[in-house]
Amino acid sequence: MIKIKQDRNACIGCGACVSVCPENWEFKGNKPIPKKTEVKEIGCNRQAADVCPVRCIEIEE
Repeated sequence: MIKIKQDRNACIGCGACVSVCPENWEFKGNKPIPKKTEVKEIGCNRQAADVCPVRCIEIEE
C-alpha cells in the first residue's frame, strides 16, 4: 500500500492538489485533505505532492 501524509498545519489551502488530483483530494473547511490516505496505486497523488508550494504532502511507497 502507498501511504499519503499531509501536514495540515503547513498547508496554506491553495488547492493545487485538488486541481491536479480531484480523484483523491477535496476541500474540508478551508484546507484540502486526501479522501484516502492509503491507496494501491499512486495515481495522481504524486502530481498533487509535486505541485504543493509548501511541500506538505508526503508519499510513502
